[in-house]
Amino acid sequence: MIGVMGFGSLLITIGMPLAVVFLLVWTYKIKRNSDTQVEQNNKIIKLLEKDTNQ
Repeated sequence: MIGVMGFGSLLITIGMPLAVVFLLVWTYKIKRNSDTQVEQNNKIIKLLEKDTNQ
């Protein structure tokens, strides 16, 4: 019984920090992708405005 409890606490001790790290990396990638999309959208808007002005 102690082995099962020890394994459970080991999972919590190692698993929780890993889950937090993966969550932070995932959030960072989403933010970086969002920034890239905003930049691309701004370029498209500028091109469309330039095209309509000509």
